[in-house]
Amino acid sequence: MTEWIDACAKDDIDPEDLIRFDHQGRSFAIYRSPDDAFYCTDGLCTHEQVHLADGLVMDHVIECPKHNGQFDYRSGEALRAPVCENLNTYTVKMEGERIWILI
Repeated sequence: MTEWIDACAKDDIDPEDLIRFDHQGRSFAIYRSPDDAFYCTDGLCTHEQVHLADGLVMDHVIECPKHNGQFDYRSGEALRAPVCENLNTYTVKMEGERIWILI
């Protein structure tokens, strides 16, 4: 079953940054792009299950803090080794000043 989850306030995330969001035993990463759009992926790197919230965001890319693998957080696409498996992505919507994710 999918459901919309109220994840955070818009202002909880700085431009070109991300936050960690945990829900029902799962970890997610919610991103704010340079053009003020919001995105959500799984919160753990597909390479060694490291939390991406500790990583570096540059433009539309998240770099894993452990081995510097990179993903495009808009599509989840793995961009640079050692990651080779894409991240799952989730639909995001804004209602007022709140960010909701569909999981």
